[in-house]
Amino acid sequence: MYLSSQSLIVILVVGLVAGWLAGQIVRGAGFGLIGDIIVGLIGAFIGDRLMPRLNIHLGTGIVSLIFNAAVGAIVLLLIVRLLRGGGGWGWRRRW
Repeated sequence: MYLSSQSLIVILVVGLVAGWLAGQIVRGAGFGLIGDIIVGLIGAFIGDRLMPRLNIHLGTGIVSLIFNAAVGAIVLLLIVRLLRGGGGWGWRRRW
């Protein structure tokens, strides 16, 4: 499959916005430029599988891509938080 430079830029922008949005919702802060892109791209794959299984179809367009990727990224961050044990909801490490 051939990706033009414009397609690659759109993919990176969607990943960046979705990762930043998921970081704001789940953790309260972003993960930095590269971290947001990685979380958003992995979240896009998760959202692409999850949303049709839940019978949620948003149509086409950049906004639906960002929403789909953000939902997947939120699910990813919640799973990582559960597996890591603890997280940040009411639990603080006292050193």
